[in-house]
Amino acid sequence: YDKIGKEQAQLEDKIAATDAWSLERNVDIAMDALRCPPDNADVTVLSGGERRRVALCRLLLARPDLLLLDEPTNHLDAESVDWLERFLGDYTGTVVAITHDRYFLDNVAKWILELDRGRGLPFEGNYSSWLEQKQERLEREERGNEARKRTLARELEWVRMGPKARQAKGKARLAAYDKLYAENKAADPGATALEIAIPAGRRLGDTVIEVEHLVKGFGDRLLIEDLSFSLPPAGIVGIIGPNGAGKTTLFKMLAGREEPDSGSIKIGETVDLSYVDQDRDDLDPDATVFDEITGGAEVLEVGGREIHGRAYVSSFNFKGTDHGKRVGDLSGGERNRVHLAKLLKSGGNVLLLDEPTNDLDVDTLRALETGLESFPGCAVVISHDRWFLDRIATHVLAFEGDSQVRWFEGNFTEYEDYRKKEIGAAAEQPHRIKYKKLS
Repeated sequence: YDKIGKEQAQLEDKIAATDAWSLERNVDIAMDALRCPPDNADVTVLSGGERRRVALCRLLLARPDLLLLDEPTNHLDAESVDWLERFLGDYTGTVVAITHDRYFLDNVAKWILELDRGRGLPFEGNYSSWLEQKQERLEREERGNEARKRTLARELEWVRMGPKARQAKGKARLAAYDKLYAENKAADPGATALEIAIPAGRRLGDTVIEVEHLVKGFGDRLLIEDLSFSLPPAGIVGIIGPNGAGKTTLFKMLAGREEPDSGSIKIGETVDLSYVDQDRDDLDPDATVFDEITGGAEVLEVGGREIHGRAYVSSFNFKGTDHGKRVGDLSGGERNRVHLAKLLKSGGNVLLLDEPTNDLDVDTLRALETGLESFPGCAVVISHDRWFLDRIATHVLAFEGDSQVRWFEGNFTEYEDYRKKEIGAAAEQPHRIKYKKLS
């Protein structure tokens, strides 16, 4: 009995150390928070996003000493990411994450490793701290660059002299010039700020989109119950909510591709819609970037104006050498830019953008933000990128569950603060979205 009692005590210690007594409860919490399918669902028939959430859930519950996470916030809505941030904040192991989610980096990261021109540069702190430190580093580099450029100018003047004027130390000085020139190229490779120029359409009138008492169901579920809003001229609306809540269905109704069950959608007479969906499968992998975007046309009509095809392609940050690249050889972010450029060339003055930030790196995200801020029309954007929505959104349409969609004036953080004041601690508790049943 003593031996059995000792083994039982050791086993209980192991169970307590791994929190196995709470395993079933922890599994339920994690599955709810990450919007995993039902626990009896067949994994082989799940979508890519569902399989990714299941894999992330399994990994987190295993609690290894070292977590390596590659874009962990992909396919997660804002509430799920918020839970993941709190989970990792309490995590006792080491976490290394590759991510373009700037809020996630701001809330979780203690160190940032930046890969820049073949070097790994470590910074202590979160994303905001990294921005400040990087600005200081670039200012120091710029001062160094100016000094190098002045020296280069003097050396170049000397190099251009005749052989007699250079005298005996010519070879050493030429070698020094070559070295300095190489250093200057590495420090300042001629890169300019990345830009995305969204073509403007015709001027909008006072009426853009007016939705009144909209109702929409799917199957036996009521997705949207009694939604009303009026899109203001020059407004940028961020649409947020869990996957499957009905955000894309709302887009299809605004674009006239689906009909509401009841209620009305009024589109202004001056409105020209451009709808950019998530489907990039229709891109031809064998086509060049130029041909895929322009259809091979040297001159395009965009927003009632003629524009050179190559100038239009370049406005989405595809430089001259990029125009001949095969679409199939592009990265996910580059394919996303091709998709955007291809569908925006209609020159609409009201944009419907479904997850435009997917697969974009931070520099391209900033460029898209700036492009939307400079766009003179209206935009309605489905996105889980909270930093992106904070910067661009003037209004929020929030799918809150129980078939309710709220129209809110303000950006994502302002909406989140309002929601926390409204329902208190429940705003931070993970839960599966619920719908009313269609009667």
